[in-house]
Amino acid sequence: MSALFNFHSFLTVVLLVICTCTYVRMQFPTILEQKTGFRGFFWKAARIGERLSPWVAAGCFTMGVSIIFF
Repeated sequence: MSALFNFHSFLTVVLLVICTCTYVRMQFPTILEQKTGFRGFFWKAARIGERLSPWVAAGCFTMGVSIIFF
């Protein structure tokens, strides 16, 4: 089943995108400087990861536990 139609998979993909964009922005800040266009989406995901990092970490932990046990 596609990640678009399965809510659990969709949340996993969203969390992975946020975490990956935040990591890339921390390591290579010039890659995600553009705030508009296609790369603007990834800039916004990195900004969410930076500002809401405790909530994103809790979401990743919860998603990991749910994948392992359910």
